[in-house]
Amino acid sequence: MAKKFSGSDVKDPIVVPSEEPAKRAKTRAKAIKAKDFDLEADSLPEAIIDAAYHSGNYPYGKRMKRKRYNREMEPLQIELQKLTRWTAKHGERIVIVFEGRDGAGKGGTIARFTQHLNPRQARIVALPKPSDTEKGQWYFQRYAAQMPTAGEIVFFDRSWYNRAGVERVMGFCKPEETEQFLKEAPVFEGMLARDGVRLIKLFLTIGREMQMTRLHARWHDPLKRWKLSPIDFESVPRFDDYSRAFDEMLSRTSTEAALWHVVRSNDKLRARLNAIRHVLKAIPYKGKDEAAIGLLDEDIVIPVDRYLDNGGEPES
Repeated sequence: MAKKFSGSDVKDPIVVPSEEPAKRAKTRAKAIKAKDFDLEADSLPEAIIDAAYHSGNYPYGKRMKRKRYNREMEPLQIELQKLTRWTAKHGERIVIVFEGRDGAGKGGTIARFTQHLNPRQARIVALPKPSDTEKGQWYFQRYAAQMPTAGEIVFFDRSWYNRAGVERVMGFCKPEETEQFLKEAPVFEGMLARDGVRLIKLFLTIGREMQMTRLHARWHDPLKRWKLSPIDFESVPRFDDYSRAFDEMLSRTSTEAALWHVVRSNDKLRARLNAIRHVLKAIPYKGKDEAAIGLLDEDIVIPVDRYLDNGGEPES
């Protein structure tokens, strides 16, 4: 049955698309939103394809070249090795939370972090939906059990923030439970920070048409279709609902102890490089090579205040 949706070296210069083609693509994409979007169709409407890369006011006009990406990634992964050794030697505990829109590339970004790291020191946590026993526990309990021991880095592929995103939008929790979570999450994270845990939170976002494009590609790739769940099918028609939920989540849970940074991920290669750069710059490990890390692209990794001041995700 068809699934229907309603509704580093010297940096390359930023190449911004000419205003007229971008405006035409946006107009054409907007016109098709009133129609049903068929995930199983052999091809996407041309309007969506045209608008995808520039959707969400993405600041670049062209994708990063793979050759440049490979050249910049290698020294960053060497720096990650240094970070891991420092973490183990000094008994540090590091938590990196990855949240974001469906199709934004969280899993692929985490994979580039951990690609060459010792799995005994760098662990990925991607919890399934809670069991009946876990549903009866304190909400944060199963996440607290996954916190790192001394010398370990833990990557959360989604986290306790499910309650402020998918659970809220899909009606899996009550409004009062969401409100309670938004009040308690900063308290929970403050406890972690006071106990010495270094907590970094990254929110990956993409534009509406880019999300359509990636979900469509997953459906038509037998090696990637497993990534799609019934909840993913709702991400397109509920795009604006998620925007509102995420904006409130980001504004109410970004604290001095645990700041949010937003990673604009229409271009996966730029997103991966700059997510790693952000983490490396945020932690004072020994032997850091700033030249190898390179400049952080501040149009890709954005402090949450600047992101929200610019209106967050544009709604249509």
